[in-house]
Amino acid sequence: MNKEEAKSAGGSKYKEKIKETIEGYKNLSEEDKHMFHIYYGYGKGKTTAVMGLAMRALGAGKRVAIVQFDKGYDGQNEHYAERIILRKLKEIGFPIDLYPTGAERMNADGTFRFKNTDEDFDEAKRGLQIAKDLIENGDIDLLILDEAIAAVVYHLLNKEDVESLIELYNKKRRFEMVMTGHKLWDGLEAKADLVTELKKVKHYFDEGIPARLGIEF
Repeated sequence: MNKEEAKSAGGSKYKEKIKETIEGYKNLSEEDKHMFHIYYGYGKGKTTAVMGLAMRALGAGKRVAIVQFDKGYDGQNEHYAERIILRKLKEIGFPIDLYPTGAERMNADGTFRFKNTDEDFDEAKRGLQIAKDLIENGDIDLLILDEAIAAVVYHLLNKEDVESLIELYNKKRRFEMVMTGHKLWDGLEAKADLVTELKKVKHYFDEGIPARLGIEF
């Protein structure tokens, strides 16, 4: 069977359904073409997934903004290797803006500080305001709010804070919006168009392997 024969062989009902879906999407309003995603769960890969989505969007010529909650940067000690690449992409002209917020949580011995301080709360509020400004005024095609949901679970924000962002976004959907976190609260799933749960089936951390540079951070 040659390529032309393969194109026309089988799956006629499925092909027709795909054609209808494509045509239907074309006829949607611009606002209805933009979707709200949630990637959540206790499995590894939430931030990895949205960083991959950012790369894909940039490759398609889209403008991207990433606001990160509770993942601060002091200008010297970078604990998240992907941000090094994101800054390089910005330097060479790709339309990406990165807004890390949060206070330093890494202790000198490699352990983490878990207790929240006043600075942690202030930084979460700063991230919230940046997100609001981008939703209202940002010249973007994709907005990623990394750990926005986790900020509620860890009591840095109230669920009403995050839901207010969703409500603001829904007033006029100008771009794609994505949030990540560990655990959803009641009613949040219904507000999203796409929800993916990353479930931990097995993790080497439980066998004593720590987070590793270039893999976990």
